[in-house]
Amino acid sequence: MSIGLIEQALRNIKVDKQHWATVSQRTPKQVNLWMKWLAPGLFIKRWLLLSITGTLLAVLGTAIWVGLTPVYRLIGFISDLLEAIARVMPNSISGPLALALGLIFLVWGQTRSLGSITEVLQVGEGEELIDRLLAHRRLNRGPKIVAIGGGTGLSTILRGLKEYSANITAIVTVADDGGSSGRLRREMGILPPGDIRNCVAALAAEEQLLTELFQYRFNSGDGLSGHSFGNLFLTAMTEITGDPERAIAASSKVLAVRGRVLPATLSDVSLWAEMEDGRRIEGESQIPHAQGRIATIGCTPDNPPALPSAIKAINEADFIILGPGSLYTSVIPNLLVPEIREAIAQSKVPRIYACNIMTQPGETDGYTVADHIRAIDRACGQRLFDAVVVNRRSPSAHTLIRYAQEKAHPVFCDREDISRLGRRIIAANIMAEDEHGYVRHDHQRLARVLLRWYGKTHGFKSLQDEAIVNL
Repeated sequence: MSIGLIEQALRNIKVDKQHWATVSQRTPKQVNLWMKWLAPGLFIKRWLLLSITGTLLAVLGTAIWVGLTPVYRLIGFISDLLEAIARVMPNSISGPLALALGLIFLVWGQTRSLGSITEVLQVGEGEELIDRLLAHRRLNRGPKIVAIGGGTGLSTILRGLKEYSANITAIVTVADDGGSSGRLRREMGILPPGDIRNCVAALAAEEQLLTELFQYRFNSGDGLSGHSFGNLFLTAMTEITGDPERAIAASSKVLAVRGRVLPATLSDVSLWAEMEDGRRIEGESQIPHAQGRIATIGCTPDNPPALPSAIKAINEADFIILGPGSLYTSVIPNLLVPEIREAIAQSKVPRIYACNIMTQPGETDGYTVADHIRAIDRACGQRLFDAVVVNRRSPSAHTLIRYAQEKAHPVFCDREDISRLGRRIIAANIMAEDEHGYVRHDHQRLARVLLRWYGKTHGFKSLQDEAIVNL
């Protein structure tokens, strides 16, 4: 008998669970939306309550100041009004009716207010204001990240990092002397805008559209042919503001950039490389075409001064990332600025190097991961980072064949040599292949790996669990 009662009770519990699960699935979207406004950390509810309290106190204070007469009259008027209503309509009807009208007016007013705010902020179709506010609060609580490099590698990693923090500073090399950037540098006497352009576009809110716009190259026109719109835009902003740093900041504000982009130096820097066969190659664009192994890399002028804002960002950083990008023409040029490498060396925060996936003909032919690390240590004369993140998955056979035709191969992870160099290895699947057989870092996977490692080494707890998914 008792067993039968227990079975019946268990069946009832199961039915109740199914019932409430069904009810929760049918919860109106509007209810879920309003529940989000009750989430802590928005800094809205507390200020709204404070405003209401302040209004009531101001009214009360004014009444007291003039001798309480208005308060007595108001209380008397309300008392007489309530008595009149009670004589016409019983309180069992008038009370709930007044409560319902009050709630309706409150919800209506708040809805209209939020609608007006949403319209002004131009929240996109299908996006709720509360979701944007929650994302804004989460990103502003993110760690202060400094990413150092250049080229497409740095812009790739920035696309991933901006989903976890708005406190990002990209420090970009200004040694580019080829293509549109080189022409503008020679003709206008400005910093080469190419790498800066890529990073600004990567951090922009409307990244896809802005990237297409900034990468657009003019195919005709006297003097325009070969130039990208983004390079011309930054050149114009530099001419208007009179200062490269202010030009980048103004451009970032106009384009709603999440984070900031800083040049490593404001000096007119030119790279040079000495090859193992004794040749000296001048110019960043010429080094990859030298057909030899690089022995030493340097710049003219020697020891260029760093941008003060860049040094301040490194000193205040919670997390420092080097790379990915061309080893000798994107990553190391930033470290040729003495103040930057000294600031990184003195920092006590987690520091990591994101190694390239494939070797680069003319720069890193036959290089292993340990060779990349040795090159950075040799150029800096000291150890700058604690760990290295490497790709653990091999590209497809089709991709390997295509790269082999260009004399490029996957960067081999020589674990024993890396360990002897005192670096920790973070191996993960961080590769993306496109339909043309090109290999790039997957910006989402790479960012997740970097932030997870940072969280483990630094105890960072503010990342939302749902923002980091399994690799």
